[in-house]
Amino acid sequence: MNTVRPSTLEDRLQSDETPFVLDIRPEKHYEVHAIDGSYNLPVYSDLQGGNDESLLSRLEEIPTDREVIVVCKMGIVAKQATKLLDEEGYTAATLLGGMNGWAGYQNDTLVYKLRSLLWNLR
Repeated sequence: MNTVRPSTLEDRLQSDETPFVLDIRPEKHYEVHAIDGSYNLPVYSDLQGGNDESLLSRLEEIPTDREVIVVCKMGIVAKQATKLLDEEGYTAATLLGGMNGWAGYQNDTLVYKLRSLLWNLR
C-alpha cells in the first residue's frame, strides 16, 4: 500500500499534477481543520465499524483521472479506505500520520520531527 509524507503532499499540491485529497473524517472535524482543496467524504465511522459499503456506494464522487490521497485523523482508517480504492482500480495512497501528521508538519512540531525520523528507519 502506498503512503505519502506530509512534505511530499505539500509539494504535490503545488505541482501541475495536483492529487485529489480525500478527507474521510466526520464533517464536524473537517470543518474545524482541513487541507486546502480537500474533499470531505465522511465515511470514517462506517469504515472503522467495518462498513465498506459507505465508501463503495459513493465512488462516483472520487475522480479516477488522478491520484487520490486519503486522509483521516492519524492515517489508520485511511489505510483501509486506500486499500478499498486500490481494489477498485484507483491510484491511491494514505497520508502518513493523517491530519495529526499534517498539522505537526505545518507547525514543525517536535512530535512530527520524531515521527519523521521513525518513518526514515522503515
